Amino acid sequence: MESLRINLEASDIPTHWYNVVADMPNPPPPPLGADGKPVTLEQMSAIFPVNILEQEMSSERWIPIPEPVREIYRLWRPSPLCRAKRLEEALGTPARIYYKYEGISPAGSHKPNSAVPQAYYNREAGIRRLTTETGAGQWGSSIAFAGQMFGIDVRIYMVKVSYDQKPFRRSMMKTWGAEVFASPSQLTQSGRDELARNPDSQGSLGLAISEAVEEAAGRADTNYSLGSVLNHVILHQSIIGLEAKKQFERAGDWPDIIVGPCGGGSSFGGIAFPFIADKACGKTPDLRLIAVEPSSCPSLTRGAYAYDYGDLSGFTPLMKMYTLGHDFMPPGIHAGGLRYHGASQLVSQLYRDGLIEARALPQLATFEAGVMFARAEGIIPAPESNHAIRGAIDEALRCKETGEAKTIFFNLTGHGHFDMASYDRYFAGQLEDYEYPAEAVAASLAHLPKVG
Repeated sequence: MESLRINLEASDIPTHWYNVVADMPNPPPPPLGADGKPVTLEQMSAIFPVNILEQEMSSERWIPIPEPVREIYRLWRPSPLCRAKRLEEALGTPARIYYKYEGISPAGSHKPNSAVPQAYYNREAGIRRLTTETGAGQWGSSIAFAGQMFGIDVRIYMVKVSYDQKPFRRSMMKTWGAEVFASPSQLTQSGRDELARNPDSQGSLGLAISEAVEEAAGRADTNYSLGSVLNHVILHQSIIGLEAKKQFERAGDWPDIIVGPCGGGSSFGGIAFPFIADKACGKTPDLRLIAVEPSSCPSLTRGAYAYDYGDLSGFTPLMKMYTLGHDFMPPGIHAGGLRYHGASQLVSQLYRDGLIEARALPQLATFEAGVMFARAEGIIPAPESNHAIRGAIDEALRCKETGEAKTIFFNLTGHGHFDMASYDRYFAGQLEDYEYPAEAVAASLAHLPKVG
């Protein structure tokens, strides 16, 4: 009988992360400081440990994974590669659909892949306290878990709309010992300024980052930790695609199309970037890599390629990326992890060079896909993951039209067990699509910082 699940042994966990910068035809321009010059390691060391900054700025292809990190990875890694045979049958498609299931981690998503090494490197640097932001709570719960593994206190600023929508993710963070506050909060000047402007603000990831960075920069005993966007985060997430390559070899198959949800870029980069090297050297020239974002926060498909801040208040360096503007306030969609105003500089550069594709999808279509997947395969996906599922289903239906038996691979980034209120609203007809007005995007882009 054909196996629907391709497993690896603990000994198969990769020993190195893959750094896509080594194989990019055009590495992204360097981040800039307030003086307009490339930011230095010394400038960034105020909120990050040096060992993480070395990874952030590295162009080495392979970065060793420390054994204490691999030891904790063994709690859930390697994650399974699954064939979605029942979904294929429900769609009536000749395509073969696979997914990498990251929901088996303690936090229920892919986010611990970076949270664990970040906590480890901070502990090695003598740091015992971290601040961070979180949208839907997947990153917040992951860094809370990782902090507990390495004896680090964690304070989390959770975007207010998700703080209210997803109370059980807050419960997870508190169970692992973290403090959680709704952002905007009264704890920071950034939060107080936003509340003065808009007392009913739902918050944004950019604002939550500002609060976390502001606090970390103001305390000598505290560092900042980020769950997406930056190079080192996507580096850590490459373990997803690296495992998948081994699993596809065992399955005797190989992807023609790879699909991942994309907010900041960590989950998409994690699954897609390890396959970039094959595409870059001409081994798989026809491989398509598709980043799927919400149409209500369409940074790749409707943003400007420009230098911008990674946060609302302008505390971060300027990064060259596709952005909707650092003061962009997206609507309160239920895929809270994708409500970020910009895309990773690595994802942005690859998109600009035409090596990856981007697609923006409406909220209702993604929930429809998530329900279809759950009824066929049994796993209830997180709203963020639903974007990848919708993208994969759309490609499978195209194969049905053309008769092509392509292999489609997507990243099932997490389960939706703490997102059931979102599904309840979907079933009650209370969710709606939101296409961000062109004039609102233009107004936000008008505030981009002037560089050069």
